[in-house]
Parts: sequence; C-alpha cells; structure tokens
Amino acid sequence: MEELKVMDDQKRAESLNRPREYNTTQYIVTQLGEEQYGIDINLISNIVRMQKITRVPKVTPYIRGVINLRGEVIPVISLRLKMGLSDDEITKKTRIIILTLEQHDSIGVLVDEVKEVVTLDEEHVEKVSYDKDDKSKFLSGVGKYDDKLISLLEIHSVLAENES
Repeated sequence: MEELKVMDDQKRAESLNRPREYNTTQYIVTQLGEEQYGIDINLISNIVRMQKITRVPKVTPYIRGVINLRGEVIPVISLRLKMGLSDDEITKKTRIIILTLEQHDSIGVLVDEVKEVVTLDEEHVEKVSYDKDDKSKFLSGVGKYDDKLISLLEIHSVLAENES
C-alpha cells in the first residue's frame, strides 16, 4: 500500500504559488491628540458616547470616575493622562470605549475620537523595543495601514495599576 504524503497548509500554498497567509488582527483606530492608536477589537465590548462621569474622591488623576452603563458601574480612565499626554479635551466626538479584560470586569477608557476598524496582518506590524522607563512600553507595535502609522496599544500594560 502506498503512503500518503501530507503537506502542511503553508507548504501547500507555496507549492501552488499562492501567497503566504498571515495571522490577522482587527483594531479599532482611535485618536488621542494628533496621534492614532489601535486597540485590539477582541478586548472591546462597547463604544459609547460621552456621558456624565461621576468623580470618585482620592483616586489617581487618570481615573476620571465611574459611569452607569445599563445598571453596571464602570470605572473610566483617561488614556491621555495615563500615557503622560495633555488633559482630555471633551468634544462631540469624544467616546468611552468599554474594555473587558481577564483581571478586571469592565473598564472604560476615554478617547478623543473613534476613527475606523482596520485589519492588520503580522507582515504590516513592526514590534517596538523599549527601555524600562520608556512610555513606549504601552505599545505592542506600530501598524502600517494605507499611508498611515498606527501605534498599537498594549492595553494590559496601559491599565497596569503600578503605572502613573
């Protein structure tokens, strides 16, 4: 009996002269000041318009307060302040992105504007290296989309409690 020869998908694609397939990730592109940042869409549960944020006393300045979203109290942080940028400028385009993470229930992050959803494959993402005290530790990489560069947020690092 003749043995069957099994090829993995990549070798099969190469043998058929098909381009190599890359893993892709979708990102919500947001605006913070003049920069565009991408947040992995798998972490996002909701995007809501700006609403009244109830202040909480004696918390770090980047914690803006809490909101009530369909009966759930959700803390809201300022990505601008957390990342060492200027204070938030609230406009009609300001949004609160509700993230769901393993170690937190839900948390809201303030962004100036939500621009679009982009799909990036690993070929179009450059990893970043950083020094221990560098603010770029908040980034997992830089995505190239059309003629734009999108800083991809490492949201777990951004939300880490010990950062200021």
